[in-house]
Amino acid sequence: MRWKRVMQLLDVHCEGEIGKVAIGGVPKIPGASVAEQLAWLNSDPKGRELRHFLVLEPRGAPIGSVNLLLPPKHPQADAAFIILQPDQAHASSGSNSICVTTALLESGMIEMSEPETVVMLETAAGLVRATATCRDGHCESVSLTMVPSFVHRLDAVIDLPEWGEIRFDLAYGGIFYALVDVSQIGLRIEPGQARRLVEAGMVLRQAINRQFEVVHPEIPAISGVAYVMFRDVDPDGAVRTCTTMWPGRVDRSPCGTGNSANLAVLHARGNVRPGESFLSRSIIGSQFEVGLSGISEVAGRPAVIPTIRGRGFTFGLHQVALDAFDPLHAGFALTDVWGEALAELGEQQS
Repeated sequence: MRWKRVMQLLDVHCEGEIGKVAIGGVPKIPGASVAEQLAWLNSDPKGRELRHFLVLEPRGAPIGSVNLLLPPKHPQADAAFIILQPDQAHASSGSNSICVTTALLESGMIEMSEPETVVMLETAAGLVRATATCRDGHCESVSLTMVPSFVHRLDAVIDLPEWGEIRFDLAYGGIFYALVDVSQIGLRIEPGQARRLVEAGMVLRQAINRQFEVVHPEIPAISGVAYVMFRDVDPDGAVRTCTTMWPGRVDRSPCGTGNSANLAVLHARGNVRPGESFLSRSIIGSQFEVGLSGISEVAGRPAVIPTIRGRGFTFGLHQVALDAFDPLHAGFALTDVWGEALAELGEQQS
């Protein structure tokens, strides 16, 4: 075999959402900070090539993420990582933070202490403190103290031919979200409506990004609405969420950064106070415990410190390699899986 590149991936999912962790063979990523490394991955052709190597066929698929483990830059951090998805490299993710923590501890890359191990994760959005509850060599659950989350705009309105006026909130939870009450589009957050939810989410994301500009006031590498998260409330009071992700799928987990953004909105409206917590359920019924641990600020604007508790599970270990003679080395995608988003992918590759 003549392989130009070999990477080892630990397969992990968090409450159903796949977050593979690249634990071996990760190349050096240029940048003095993780935010600069994120910017390089999203702007340099070699960065896009690495992402496509891992997320496009024949080695990858649009379901789930691949987390690049990187040497930390911050003196308090135990590890750094960046999330690779089909659309771009992303700064932060709750479910992927849980996957990375589980991978680091259960693989032995960081020594596990029972009954509790604290791992400090460095992301492009800042430090995430992960506290793992451990027993018999297994991470039973992981509680994250997320980066400060804030509201960008409440009750924004967009007028679309499909639904008329749609009211939504713009908020930041590690990345930017448009938060939409699902009743406005006449759907419910349930498995049988996943296809229609992602179709609506893609339309809304594109339209909102055309009309509304969002940039983190302190981290310019984080900009634009990454996802549309639909939200509802279950009969028992739990928040029901459905984060829609490019090229057209739903997050299987309740979504950590999305719930962090929504927590900022709930606090701004006076619906949650410091010390309070609630359950958030995904479209498949998996759960996160979401809490408000404190109040902060970002560039002079009010912010909250969210906590997210969930579970990660390892389910495999494999290598991906690049054959020096493979004519499909750049990866490919087809409309049967990628749908209309394939055109946008083509623009990224050009």
